[in-house]
Amino acid sequence: MTFKALARLAWLLALVSIFAACAAQPVVTQPQAATQPPAATATEPPAAEAGSADAAAASGELTIVHNQGETVVALNPAKVFTFDLASLSTLNALGVPVAGVPDFAFPDSLAQYASDSYLKIGSLFEPDYEAISAADPDLIIVSARSAAVFPQLAEIAKTIDLSADNTQYLTSQFHNAEILGELFGKQAEVAALEAKIQASIEAVQAQTAEAGTALIVMVNGGEVTAYGPGSRFGWIHDDLGFQPVIEDIQEATHGEAISFEFILEANPDWLIVIDRDVAIGEQAEAAASVLDNELVGQTTAWQKGQVIYLNPANWYIVTGGLGAIQEMVDEIGGALSQ
Repeated sequence: MTFKALARLAWLLALVSIFAACAAQPVVTQPQAATQPPAATATEPPAAEAGSADAAAASGELTIVHNQGETVVALNPAKVFTFDLASLSTLNALGVPVAGVPDFAFPDSLAQYASDSYLKIGSLFEPDYEAISAADPDLIIVSARSAAVFPQLAEIAKTIDLSADNTQYLTSQFHNAEILGELFGKQAEVAALEAKIQASIEAVQAQTAEAGTALIVMVNGGEVTAYGPGSRFGWIHDDLGFQPVIEDIQEATHGEAISFEFILEANPDWLIVIDRDVAIGEQAEAAASVLDNELVGQTTAWQKGQVIYLNPANWYIVTGGLGAIQEMVDEIGGALSQ
């Protein structure tokens, strides 16, 4: 083969190599429209899939999310038992009948429930399981004092735990009221009662803005404990607007134990008092007598007569509910107006 033929052959082989290399490279193309995911449609999912409260209401049931889970309850339950006195206060304000209540010395606003017309279902802490089971209720409501027996009661009937969150007192209380309003078809009534409470709170806030400092105390068996923001009575500061004389009072179920010297050193402009002994029916020295001493007597609050003795049943036992909250706000407002 001639040199010229060999050169031509080498050139052809090189050209073939170039074409082979190009063929090995991937070909980049735009994806076809059919491979794109389908666009979301504007249609709403079926109500059953959405799981909304409206869907539950349409089916005659309501799924209630509460402190111990979720419970599906038939709307407008006919036979309601409540250990939660805040719920009793709300149901009473809404005109919803209640069939069973604890055996308890009710405050004046709930005095009718002491009647034998209402089944007594145990104490605030301990249910009468036999009586409850025999009565076959449609709904049982528990809260903080009775929350521990939720599992046992839930075996008897539909049970919900409406314990309130003291760190968000009003929000929590209104939320619980709205659950009951939806369950019994009383949403408009709940909204009206909440609006009235809010208006009353705003009126009190206008007074507390100029009232100075306050110290909340509870007297129990001659001992005194204090409460601050975020505590079970802390909404007096958080929502009603009283300036706390001390910010860092320990949060506890029965407050932080304090001395009379502590009260004098804090020297609040207002002293707000709950008498626990009266609330629970104990025979003990009255709170006014316990606090009437030389040390407390030197405080601004005592010297100006700015001591508020709160209704202990509402504040310590009932603790909430739309009816009781309105009374509690009005009580503070009335004391500030004197």
